[in-house]
Amino acid sequence: MKKLYRSDSNKVFAGIIGGLGEYFNVDPVALRLGCVFLAACTAFVPGLIAYLLAIFIVPRKPSVP
Repeated sequence: MKKLYRSDSNKVFAGIIGGLGEYFNVDPVALRLGCVFLAACTAFVPGLIAYLLAIFIVPRKPSVP
């Protein structure tokens, strides 16, 4: 079963977009560009709120001992 986690290896700020890229098997750079474009079209506030909420909702990937 696939689970969404924040990425530890592919992150710029908190790893949310990198985790989405790993989950959907998509290049995170394309997702980042899309998110910046959508945020710019909506005056940044909704995108910023969604990203901040995702930081608290999406868990970090558990470390493998």
